[in-house]
Formats: sequence, structure tokens, C-alpha cells
Amino acid sequence: MRKRKQKQMSESLLLGAILATVGGFLDAHTYICRGKVFANAETGNIVLMGAKLAEGDFKDAFFYLIPITAFACGVFCAEGIKKLFKQNNYIHWRQITVAAEIIALVFISFVEPTRMHNIFTNALVAFVCSLQVQSFRQISGVPLTTTMCTGNLRSGTEHLFNAVTTKNKTVLKTAFKYYSIIFFFVLGAAIGAVLSSAIGRYSTLIAAGGLLAAFLLMFVNKEAEKREEIFERAEEEREEAEIKAAEKL
Repeated sequence: MRKRKQKQMSESLLLGAILATVGGFLDAHTYICRGKVFANAETGNIVLMGAKLAEGDFKDAFFYLIPITAFACGVFCAEGIKKLFKQNNYIHWRQITVAAEIIALVFISFVEPTRMHNIFTNALVAFVCSLQVQSFRQISGVPLTTTMCTGNLRSGTEHLFNAVTTKNKTVLKTAFKYYSIIFFFVLGAAIGAVLSSAIGRYSTLIAAGGLLAAFLLMFVNKEAEKREEIFERAEEEREEAEIKAAEKL
């Protein structure tokens, strides 16, 4: 009996490209419109919080703690959604996290970019990126992230080195996937920079539109997977019938 392939509808390279574009877009947006900060990753915030604590500036240290906490909350929420909806047959649990991202970005588009507002909108962006990075940890069979590039750059370069030294085309394809995601992140940052400069806070509606495309794409892939499963199940039944017929002879 042929074993059916188990695929994840939410792990295609096309979907990863869309998510990486949105990730780069949001980093550019928060830098240009929300106080020149990068809200996608929290390493910088953790370093700055430590520096403020060392200076005795506990007020500013607390402000850096807000997006860090929001990022952690995003991980909790993503895992909670996964636990509650993983067995749902009508909608993928990752689609629910994407829907939450869309709602958050639409909300951000209506918030004026003042210093106080930016503290909380950047925390909300950190929450959104945390949902995304926790929900989409593998794209096209490769473990990578769509909201930051350091790990992708390291892994992609490692695979490129191995591909060059071993002349292994499969490893080269994996390296290509890492660099493709980096390319789309940079593309998203460029688009985000242009639109954020042109239309300000409303540019997050464009990012929300990209996530809506990702949300709908998962429905399309789901239908394709259902058709493939039906076909493979029919093939299995046919093979089983042939084996039983042969045994009777």
C-alpha cells in the first residue's frame, strides 16, 4: 500500500514569500513612522533595556519591557490558538493567527504616530510578528523565519557552502529557499519604506492586505490538498482491490 504524503497547506514557498514581504514592510514602517525602531525582533530592545537599567533610568527601561512582553504574549497566543483549533476541519489554526494579525494592523492604521502612541503600536507590531514567527516556523520543508533575517542568512550561507563543497543540488535548493525569503523581506522593506513615507500610518492597511492574500491562499491550498487526498485514497483502494483479486487466483 502506498503511503500518503502529509503536507502542510501553510508551508508553501509562495506563502512564505508573502509573509516575508509583510515582515520587511512592518520593520520599515515602524522605523519610518513609529519612532525609528525595529519592532520585529526583540534582541535590540533587551539590550537597550539592560543599558537603561544600568543607567538607573527605570522609566525608559519599562518602556522597552512593553514590546518584549508583547512579543512573549504573541507566542502564548499562537500556541493557545494551535491547541484549541489544530483539529478544526473548516479553518487552519494558522489562518486564525493571520486573521488576528490583520485586525491588529487595521487598528494600528488609525492610531496617530505620537511618542506615547508609538510605544503601544510598536508593542502591537511586536505581538503581530510574534504570532507570525511562532505560527510559520517552516516554509517549503525548511525551518526559517519570515519576520527577521539573521538566522536565515546564517543557515542559507551554511547550506550554500555545503552545496559548493559537495556539489549537492538538493542542498543548493535549500540555500536558494533561505535567500529567497531574505530577498522578499528586503523587497517588503523597500515597499514599506516608500509607502510609509507617502501615506504614513495608513500604509499598514497595505500590509494587512498582504496578510489577507496569505489567509485566502491557505484556503486555495487546502482545497488542492483535499483533491489530492481523495485521489490518493482512490489509488490505495484500487491497489488493495488488485492485491485481494490476485490472492484469490
